[in-house]
Amino acid sequence: MDYGLVLFTSDRGISPAIAAKAAEDGGFSTFYVPEHTHIPIKREAAHPGTGGAELPDDRYMRTLDPWVSLGAACAVTSKIRLATAVAIPVEHDPITLAKSIATLDHMSGGRVTVGVGYGWNTDELADHNVPAGRRRTMLREYIEAMRQLWENEEASYSGEFVNFGPSWAWPKTVQKHVPVIVGAGGTEKNFRWIAKNADGWMSTPRDEDITGKIVALKEEWKTAGRDGDPLIYVLAGKPDPEQLATWRELGVTEAIFGMPDRSEEEVRAYIERLSGKLAAFA
Repeated sequence: MDYGLVLFTSDRGISPAIAAKAAEDGGFSTFYVPEHTHIPIKREAAHPGTGGAELPDDRYMRTLDPWVSLGAACAVTSKIRLATAVAIPVEHDPITLAKSIATLDHMSGGRVTVGVGYGWNTDELADHNVPAGRRRTMLREYIEAMRQLWENEEASYSGEFVNFGPSWAWPKTVQKHVPVIVGAGGTEKNFRWIAKNADGWMSTPRDEDITGKIVALKEEWKTAGRDGDPLIYVLAGKPDPEQLATWRELGVTEAIFGMPDRSEEEVRAYIERLSGKLAAFA
């Protein structure tokens, strides 16, 4: 089981480039950043954590662009994987988004993992012309269309939301198959969708009974006729040796820890402490 770090980026605190380099220096496998294009002030959508219009953190409205952030991180790292936790593809044009991701994979030597979400903030989605109740269908088409552009010399796609005729688009991704992971609550409905359309699951801060959810996901995976096992990424709080050992036995791909967005000195000290604790559990 690997360990990753996620930085809730903002226009304050440590920069993604410095944070990613510190994470790589600390021996972590993946560096993650989130995405929100904007936060409408008047909203109908409830935040999953607060249950209302209140936001638990003002960084939601200050989030940096994930692909620019990871591009900066790419320039100063050489080994650590570059990922989103999570991006919201349907807020973009799928052809240009596919180009951005392929370029990042090309420039990083094949280090990209794409963590995606359906998008809890339906008011934010509405400003991007995502029809109510169609975000899952739209996301599925985006993933399928982007894979066409990433993997085929002549790409085309025909769907409800994405349509383009035979086209050339380079660069192709270095990875033959870029991992696409869905960050969503561990429900039967979500696991069924993931088993049909993605490579794995990323838990949310509200998920409990991770063991039971992993078992349920693997059952859905087999029911869908998928080979092997799904990739599983679990958000962790404080490092707990028993919990981490259990996740390792269950086949968790990576445990992800939060990184403070403070000064470089404070962040490096945090990473050093966390790395030391995790090494002691090995």
